[in-house]
Amino acid sequence: MNQQIKTACDVMRRGGIILYPTDTVWGIGCDATNSDAVRKIFDIKHRADSKAMITLVSGLPMLERYVRCIPDIAYELMEVSMKPITIVYDSATGLAPELLAQDGSIGIRVTSEEFSNRLCRTYGKPIVSTSANVSGQKTPCNFSAISDEIITAVDFVVDYARDVVDCPSPSSVIKISENGTFHILRP
Repeated sequence: MNQQIKTACDVMRRGGIILYPTDTVWGIGCDATNSDAVRKIFDIKHRADSKAMITLVSGLPMLERYVRCIPDIAYELMEVSMKPITIVYDSATGLAPELLAQDGSIGIRVTSEEFSNRLCRTYGKPIVSTSANVSGQKTPCNFSAISDEIITAVDFVVDYARDVVDCPSPSSVIKISENGTFHILRP
């Protein structure tokens, strides 16, 4: 795992794109602060650049560096959630503007899965995590369901967990405004 993380970090530092396991489904990722790399992912997915993508962070200290205001309810939800939870915040700082929704919001998830968490910690910055499929196609349940089009389009494919056949669920998505009001976007 250590060598896979080192290689993935080297690829992202050079602006490259990785395919990697996350706490939910396999993701296409890059340095979330690199606009050129983010645009490459939009191209790979054939996705309109008006659709925001989420990022993963390793923990609260990293989250707090990239989100201007984290409402107390967000901390509470992260603490009690039984499954991965992506929280959409009103405003971010230091991330590629292409990741932001039209209203300036950003979806970020603190990952607790071993590989993606260590990857984020080692890289030291948020990492884009968007499902490993062409936009509009079914989200692949595990590595074996990822299309060759996606696999050949990225710069590095992580070996770790390729043989896992579980079919994890996507994260819950909740938008929390700075005033604490929230909307469940995906249960």
